[in-house]
Amino acid sequence: MTKEGYKKKMEEIAYLESVRRPEISRAIAEARDKGDLSENAEYDAAKEAQGMLEMQIAKLKDLVANARIIDESNLNREQVQILNTVTIKNLANGMQMAYTIVADSEANLKEKKIATSTPIAQGLLGHKLGDVVDIKVPSGMMKFEIVDISF
Repeated sequence: MTKEGYKKKMEEIAYLESVRRPEISRAIAEARDKGDLSENAEYDAAKEAQGMLEMQIAKLKDLVANARIIDESNLNREQVQILNTVTIKNLANGMQMAYTIVADSEANLKEKKIATSTPIAQGLLGHKLGDVVDIKVPSGMMKFEIVDISF
């Protein structure tokens, strides 16, 4: 995980614990004040939301506890590896795309960050500038040329 990704996850945990948890506790208290809990759908929904929140917090805490921060000074541009931004050219149609290869927990296609577990990242990892790689994608095999490797 990158330092930036680690920081974002820690901020998310802090938000969930300091903002969302009290909101749900208030919702449970309000529903409890309305009377009979056996037929109180509002109470059941708030309790379910509390369970989901606690599960999400636990999952995030486990993720950051087991995360390894990647030292960006050890990265190079010789071959594709995690945290590299790789510009590839689709040899079938000539289109160029640039993706940053990141850990699964940081993947975000809108930011052009793809996870190391995706078929494209798997096909690119370890290859060098100028290499032509065949990558199996859901629609079949595609040929890409590695045009640039940076960070």
